[in-house]
Amino acid sequence: MTKRLSREKINFLARQILDFLFENDEVEFLFEPNEIRLSVVKTLEEELQLYDLIDKKAIEKIQSQKKAIEEGSREWEILYRKYYNDEISKLGTFLE
Repeated sequence: MTKRLSREKINFLARQILDFLFENDEVEFLFEPNEIRLSVVKTLEEELQLYDLIDKKAIEKIQSQKKAIEEGSREWEILYRKYYNDEISKLGTFLE
């Protein structure tokens, strides 16, 4: 069950990444800092959406079981982790 980051937290992370890159003398910037920050924000948001989708797929698999499984139970948590990790593995295979 993923936790959604607020827009403020995403912007904070993007600024932290940009600050880190500015401190590195080996990094050469080809775009304005705000353009880079916006690109980082967009990338973070896309990644979070992907993990939300994986979360939903794992939950749907649990809910599709013949036997009702109570959310929060040990069995539910074990299945959630298994299905979530299966979806992550599928994604890794897809990206290769």
